[in-house]
Amino acid sequence: MTRLPRVTGRECERALLRLGFQSRRTKGSHRIYVHPDGRRVVLPSHAGRIIKPRTLRGILDDLEVSAEGFVALLRR
Repeated sequence: MTRLPRVTGRECERALLRLGFQSRRTKGSHRIYVHPDGRRVVLPSHAGRIIKPRTLRGILDDLEVSAEGFVALLRR
């Protein structure tokens, strides 16, 4: 099992865009992204702050992506 990477909201956002998600709206410091197939992800966007591991695990579950797949997206 791959350890979760330490990423900021901006880095996670780039991975979402590579997966085909589109920014739908913003509410406070959270951005809502929607995929054409109906999946929805809420991403915290606090400037420069690292996303906590448990929060990132929830985001990956919503994305339906493994930790290994997410790391590969970050390296592209």
